[in-house]
Amino acid sequence: MPTVFDQLLERFHGYLASVDSTLVADAVARIDWDMPSRPLEPRPLSCLRHLDRIAEAATQDARLLARFVADHREELRWGQTYTATDFGQAFIDNYGWLEVLGARGYFVNDAVAAGLLILGPDIVYPDHHHTAEEIYIPLTGGTEWRMGGGGFRIRDAGEVIHHASNVSHAMRTGKEPLMALYVWRGGPLAQKSTIGSKGRN
Repeated sequence: MPTVFDQLLERFHGYLASVDSTLVADAVARIDWDMPSRPLEPRPLSCLRHLDRIAEAATQDARLLARFVADHREELRWGQTYTATDFGQAFIDNYGWLEVLGARGYFVNDAVAAGLLILGPDIVYPDHHHTAEEIYIPLTGGTEWRMGGGGFRIRDAGEVIHHASNVSHAMRTGKEPLMALYVWRGGPLAQKSTIGSKGRN
């Protein structure tokens, strides 16, 4: 009998495999999907209150994954890399991630980390950067993204956003919350991002 976590991985893999992108297809092909699992205790966060709205707002392709996560939110282990000292309490109350596979996920992988990020409405995720290359796919629309020295621009749900190693990036939500799928590779998979911009990449 598949566990909730097996079903989560199946839906996560299914969505990733459906994305029409050479970059994403390469990332999917490099993952050994037959990974050992690890038991993790549930950990709820305040940001989970946005999940029902996220499931409604997700694209048709992403709705199966988003609805599954919303329905099983209390069974999952949600994480936060930052504290209120970094970005303030309002950010912490509207931020969290769920690592599906990687150094901290349900499925052990030392080469790739992948999961889901949540940001509530009217939240700014300030400039930050990290060693690992990052691929983001927003599952909901309306969020503005910035990379390097550029300005913010709205990115569509389903659009593939690529951050090369140590390129600064930031996000800000509008009236709707964000759920974005992420893939980290080529660097420390549990590294806390460095806050602030890094030159004009």
